[in-house]
Amino acid sequence: MLEMGQPGAAGAGEELVKEISEATFMEDVIEASKEVPVIVDFWAPWCGPCKQLGPALEAAVTAAGGKVKMVKVNVDENQQVSAQLKIQSIPTVYAFFDGQPVDGFQGALPQSQVNEFVGKMAALASEGPLAQAIAAAQEMLQEGALDDAAQTFAAILEEDDKMAAAYAGLAEVKIAQGDLDQAEAVLNGAPAEISHAAEIEGAHARIALARQAESAGPLDDLRAKVEADPSDAEARFELAQALHAAGQVDAAVDALLEIVRREAGWNDGAAKTQLFTIFDALPANDPIALAGRRKLSSLLFA
Repeated sequence: MLEMGQPGAAGAGEELVKEISEATFMEDVIEASKEVPVIVDFWAPWCGPCKQLGPALEAAVTAAGGKVKMVKVNVDENQQVSAQLKIQSIPTVYAFFDGQPVDGFQGALPQSQVNEFVGKMAALASEGPLAQAIAAAQEMLQEGALDDAAQTFAAILEEDDKMAAAYAGLAEVKIAQGDLDQAEAVLNGAPAEISHAAEIEGAHARIALARQAESAGPLDDLRAKVEADPSDAEARFELAQALHAAGQVDAAVDALLEIVRREAGWNDGAAKTQLFTIFDALPANDPIALAGRRKLSSLLFA
């Protein structure tokens, strides 16, 4: 057993999500953020996008297992604090840590991007022994010490069975060992409340891509097929899968973006779905994911 505590996590009896007023803003946001990051959702009952974003944020915060908290502020009823923070449109989200705003965004986002944002905020408070053990296990994994990494991830889960990063790490070990079914089983064994954590969804995405790689076609043949008929979306999609299997992630993203550019709804939006799978499999701050998301948004909303 690893001898570790859980500093930086909210107590079991604390509310992770609640509605507050400006009268308790100092207590529920500024002071509370000195313990764990606090995400503030500025919304109003008449705001359509707020109704989309709010539940997505709540799901991600709940999945983080107490490493981050969330408060909701109705701007119509709390105009003073909204004015002080210069809230000009809603939904607007701010994240506070150690009494200061550290990040934020405006507008509704897809669940995957909400998960990334919440995961990034939760990581701010993850500097305790468990986080150090996770980092050590991930280093073992990268160095190819798979048995040692597996043992460390398993020991972490004995200490905290809601540590999403440990489930994801143990699944990564199984992926590296070529046992995709066991990797899937590890993730399916995670508690329901963290099943949508960014780390676990990322591991699911990597399993899906690994399964695709097993049946990927020959690159040269697929390139020739696309060159012969650039309008053949199926061939370009298969080329994207083969490129990703070959480690050419940026080229795979470009091929899928080209399908979206030509025909966004092809095969029920299969290219867009595949892009989100690739983005989820990459670290949140990966340049390929960041650039790819921007390009996809410009194609869909131009």
